[in-house]
Amino acid sequence: MPDIKRRTFLTAAMAGSIAAASGALPAHARKSIVHDIGIRRFKFVPRELDVRVGDVVRWTNFDLSPHTATADDGGFDTGTLEQGQSGSIEITGSTSRTYFCAFHPHMKAKLNVS
Repeated sequence: MPDIKRRTFLTAAMAGSIAAASGALPAHARKSIVHDIGIRRFKFVPRELDVRVGDVVRWTNFDLSPHTATADDGGFDTGTLEQGQSGSIEITGSTSRTYFCAFHPHMKAKLNVS
């Protein structure tokens, strides 16, 4: 009986290792990444960012003027970020891909969600 339990354990451990090595783990098993976007000189830096579901995007305002990161469709909004303040969102399957600053609509950027 102990041999069967040991074999079952080893088989499961090997399958898990193979899945991890092949990238076949489900999205919830992948560790989320925090992506930083700076707000500098009335621009989002970087202007375009590749993210995955479960990641976190954090905006930090380095300008003297207040800013927001507001989804074009209203799906998210950091609220007003004064100089030195940060705001974040977690990426979901329905996260908007384009956003702007509510105070300065010419400031536009994009999240590429995969």
